[in-house]
Amino acid sequence: MSSTTPTILIVDDEIQNRKLLEALLRPEGYFTRCAASGEEALASIAEHAPDLILLDIMMPGMDGFEVAVILKANPATSNIPIIMVTALDDRSARLAGLNAGAEEFLSKPVDRAELWLRVRNLLRLKAFGDFLQNHSLILEQEVQARTADLQRFRSAMDATADAIFLVSRNTMRFVEINATACSMLGYTRQELLDATPAEIGEVSLEALETTYDSIIAGQDINVLVDTTIRRKDGSYLQVEVHQQAQKSENDWVMVGVARDLTERKESAQRLHQLAHYDVLTGLPNRTLFYEALKNALIQATDSNGQLAVLFVDLDLFKNVNDTLGHAIGDELLNQFGNRLVQCMRTGDTVGRLGGDEFALILVMQNEPFYPTLVANKIREVLRESFEIQGQEVTVSASMGITIYPDDATAHETLIKYADTAMYRAKQAGRDTYRFFTAQMNAEVLARHDLEVALHKAVENKEFVLHYQPKVHLKSGRIVGLEALLRWQRPGHGLVPPYLFIPVLEETGLIVRVGSWAITTACQQIGQWLHAAIGPMQISVNVAGRQFIEGDLEGDVIKALLDHDIPANLLELELTEGSLMVNTKRTITILQNLKTRGVQISIDDFGTGYSSLAYLRRFPIDKLKIDIAFIREVTTNPDDAAIALAIIRMAHSLKLEVIAEGVETEAQLTFLLRYHCDQIQGYYFSPPLPLHELEQVLLSETLDLAGLADPNTKEQDE
Repeated sequence: MSSTTPTILIVDDEIQNRKLLEALLRPEGYFTRCAASGEEALASIAEHAPDLILLDIMMPGMDGFEVAVILKANPATSNIPIIMVTALDDRSARLAGLNAGAEEFLSKPVDRAELWLRVRNLLRLKAFGDFLQNHSLILEQEVQARTADLQRFRSAMDATADAIFLVSRNTMRFVEINATACSMLGYTRQELLDATPAEIGEVSLEALETTYDSIIAGQDINVLVDTTIRRKDGSYLQVEVHQQAQKSENDWVMVGVARDLTERKESAQRLHQLAHYDVLTGLPNRTLFYEALKNALIQATDSNGQLAVLFVDLDLFKNVNDTLGHAIGDELLNQFGNRLVQCMRTGDTVGRLGGDEFALILVMQNEPFYPTLVANKIREVLRESFEIQGQEVTVSASMGITIYPDDATAHETLIKYADTAMYRAKQAGRDTYRFFTAQMNAEVLARHDLEVALHKAVENKEFVLHYQPKVHLKSGRIVGLEALLRWQRPGHGLVPPYLFIPVLEETGLIVRVGSWAITTACQQIGQWLHAAIGPMQISVNVAGRQFIEGDLEGDVIKALLDHDIPANLLELELTEGSLMVNTKRTITILQNLKTRGVQISIDDFGTGYSSLAYLRRFPIDKLKIDIAFIREVTTNPDDAAIALAIIRMAHSLKLEVIAEGVETEAQLTFLLRYHCDQIQGYYFSPPLPLHELEQVLLSETLDLAGLADPNTKEQDE
């Protein structure tokens, strides 16, 4: 057999098809040439004959049938194997191809594995055919006497991983077999030479003779069949056999190449396993689970039955990965999957949808409480901790349940509703379950609409800033303003901040909106600097995500430079929680801005988990006492004590203190008595739109009796 790289000629009038076939053959190391027509193909073959031809049938001018007839009629090219490639799928086209001399057919679109198989085996059979044709004397000598050339021939045959059988049509006995055939069947070479092909197969000798004669009459047509052969020990082996007839003097030698299908079947099984089962837990994956749910719905529909979909999500699983590592997290998921299986009964299905999300299909046999029973059982099995690599891990799960056909009939909708119910369980405090309700769906749809509207609001610039004055207690003068975000939603008016700001933060839109707020506030400061109002400090709220995902430092510096304003007129308000996110990066950004003169204050102080001692690490100028402590500061001794402690400790750290949410004269009196620096709230002024605010700033008057009735106006977020 030649050691050179086989050359394959691709004949097709469509360039896309030629390129596709070249791409499919390239990984197997074949050398390819192309021809765009039958005429071009014949010219190419005349110049340099290929080892195999992939020939399209339907071509303008000379079609594939004509090309095959010409090639098979020419002794110089008659032994070149031809694979017809066609989109036609009728018997007459295949018979015409066989009559023209083609050895194989491939249907478009071409399957890569089938292409490789057909090409490889035809090339192998051609190589052996060429060998037999060029060494017919050796074959004759092999039958009569074993020569040195026969040993070389055997070596060539033994080098292949497939079993090779040479059978004399005259005697219907093996004339040669290779070592692979002996190993595959468990016979010695001599035992096989003394046997007939019928003795190791499942067909009679007469049937084999008919098959061989059919192959011989078909002018070297290659035959591919899947069949069963019998080993010496009596067991059976599934094989794929390629058969071809070669003329040898006064006899025909049948060449059979057999490949063990065991490996292919095992490979197919492995591929099926990978495609349909989760690698980590061995449970059905999302694809197979969806298919199982579709089938379960069909059965439930036919029997007028009910089933439930139970969506399970481990609580705070990310903490396990972050603290103990992904290896322990993976093993936790594996063990959790095993426990889920124990909570089901035969006929139910459990699958892993991805990450720490699992789902169950529960067949309800006139048992309306069965989903609840399973959910409680899952909670119960999680009471016992998991032992993983010497670590004791305890987790809980949140679950959502939806019922067919009460909630929905489509499989995707059922899973979506169960997912929605699961999130409601998490909101309820985790380690529990919730059934889906129509109200949940309405809330989900409303949330989706809100997110879509907020994306449009960012693009359409629908946000505005309102400003609430900050009053210096000793002088009674306005010394600053807090910029508060408002959404002027078309068709809805002003949307309350508590309805949309959390969504901005969850979706990450707060990064873009926060940058806009800083720019807008700086622009306003610059306009007032050159107007009658003069310098006025504005504080802007900053979200934690602006430190992580945005360029807060760059946004502030650009806004200050673009509007040419002193840095001390801009104040950034942060919550305690945002300070604790990525602390090192946050400190660096705040220190850089503080160096430029930007003021820093902590909003809602006292509700987080930081301490004043810890806050000394941050370059802070002011603390704002949270409204929760101011609201009952005159009636609740605990709130009064906390407010007083914050004021005294802040002053000891050289920090100014602002009380927010001041609504009554009694609150004002308390804060004056204990030397709070600034106050802000409805007692003096609500947040005002720009045109109203400017009137107040120009007159520098505030109604100390209260511009707004705190009992009728909603306190700003």
